Amino acid sequence: MKGTEIIVKALKEEGVDILFGYPGGQAIDIFDALYGQDDIEVILPRHEQALIHAADGYARSTGKVGVCLVTSGPGATNLVTGIATANYDSVPLVCITGQVPLGLMGNDAFQEVDIVGITNSICKYAVTVRTREELPRILKEAFYIARTGRPGPVVVDIPKDIQQAEGSDEYPDQVNIRGYKPNDSVHMGQIKKAMDMLKKAAKPLFLFGGGVNISSANAEVTRLAEVMHVPVITTIMGKGAIPSTHELYLGNIGIHGSYAANHAVSECDVLLSIGTRFNDRITGEISEFAGNAKIIHIDIDSASISKNIVVDVPIVADAKMAAQKLLEYAVPLSVDDWTEKVQTWKKEYPINMDRYQGLTPEKVIRYINEHFDKPIVTTDVGQNQLWTTQYIQMESNRHFLTSGGLGTMGYGFPAAIGAQIGNPDSTVIAISGDGGMQMNIQELATAVALELPLILVVFNNGYLGNVRQWQKIFFDKRYSSTCLTYRKSCQRNCLDPNKCCPAYTPDFVKLAESYDAYGMRVCSENDIGKAFDYALEHRDAPTLLEFIIEREADVYPMVPTGKSLEDMIMDC
Repeated sequence: MKGTEIIVKALKEEGVDILFGYPGGQAIDIFDALYGQDDIEVILPRHEQALIHAADGYARSTGKVGVCLVTSGPGATNLVTGIATANYDSVPLVCITGQVPLGLMGNDAFQEVDIVGITNSICKYAVTVRTREELPRILKEAFYIARTGRPGPVVVDIPKDIQQAEGSDEYPDQVNIRGYKPNDSVHMGQIKKAMDMLKKAAKPLFLFGGGVNISSANAEVTRLAEVMHVPVITTIMGKGAIPSTHELYLGNIGIHGSYAANHAVSECDVLLSIGTRFNDRITGEISEFAGNAKIIHIDIDSASISKNIVVDVPIVADAKMAAQKLLEYAVPLSVDDWTEKVQTWKKEYPINMDRYQGLTPEKVIRYINEHFDKPIVTTDVGQNQLWTTQYIQMESNRHFLTSGGLGTMGYGFPAAIGAQIGNPDSTVIAISGDGGMQMNIQELATAVALELPLILVVFNNGYLGNVRQWQKIFFDKRYSSTCLTYRKSCQRNCLDPNKCCPAYTPDFVKLAESYDAYGMRVCSENDIGKAFDYALEHRDAPTLLEFIIEREADVYPMVPTGKSLEDMIMDC
């Protein structure tokens, strides 16, 4: 077999039926081998960055490995942001890049870059194939590494002469990688120690992160909370770990977390955390995080434990397996006073946008909650993401997709494309801001070509809203480079109350229609239902719904950088 043929065989052996690819000179042989393969559908996005975000959305929403195929040089470098995005959020991807022939490597050949060197620090594993003989083994290892342990992206760089060379047609059925042995057990001594600590707690609290959703441990952790009657908070990536409507759920923790969640973690005496890295958006000032608590930390990645927050009981294990073992020892705790106290906080300090009149993101998102049964919701990054995490209701995993670790603008729309491809019978809704939507707007062509019935929600406030909010609060309203209606002829003084802003560019509705998609602009809360009805009437192409919202609407609560979670700004 040629190298290209063994690549196709490897894809089939690994169960790949969807491949996201963009052709080019150093990958053309692989695309030729894929031509006419009825059991592998090649999806052609309009930009490589969108391509990898689509593969990411496909992987997150299905639990399968997402597969990318691009050429060398700019084709490979256009994957870099998506590789880092997937790495932060533990998404299993195999990214195959074409490369110049071995004899030209290192000679500054046309479209040559050291993509392995570039991505080594932002992926789980990266390798250049040096011989035809090792190609099958490396491909097998790539899929195994991507999906096991803490999942993540793997880069396989294949020179053109390796693609063309002939060799064995055998594809290995086993993997044995020296030094890579993912943990598949739970230390029962640590489990018992954790449970003993919880049983002595007066104010216990459970914190569930994205690892719970990745391991599909939702049923187990929900049952654990119910048996022990312990309040639950989640990270943004942990949204859906426990149903959002559950009586024990307090909301998200972090810089835009709920009052109840942030105060609960500050006051609890034992914190059980499963599947989170304790990054700075969650903890606030590290020295003051959970200052009164003993901390139990369960994570599949040993490097994540005590990396940011020093813990008392470390447990390296898969979230689902660990939760199952905890359930064997779980008993009801006598903590009714504590549970009632945190529920009082939740009732007295709800998150809402009542301070704003008319059409608000909260009203749009609550309409989605009330009228759509288990939709898959993707978001971009910025205020749109934060409002969504505050108001969207999620009942299970793989239904909420967002760039949590890297915070990648331009993620939401292509991720929705991948999610819709992987879940053709589901309603997929992408929520974006007017800034992020334009970063991969060209994928309207992809969605139209594939006849995907996506619903694209764009909150348009004419600003890069999240940065503008920080400029409002901490920089005396010096709105530097955040106004998206700005033109050269404008006066730069954005504090002028009599200013008359230019029309917004682009006209999203006309732009959608130019791609043969559908579009509708909404300016009144009375038309929210009409807009979604319009989208549901048109299922042969995506529908873009542009919601014109208050230009200076903010996201609250908010914890300033360097402050503790108790130092929340509730309004400004």
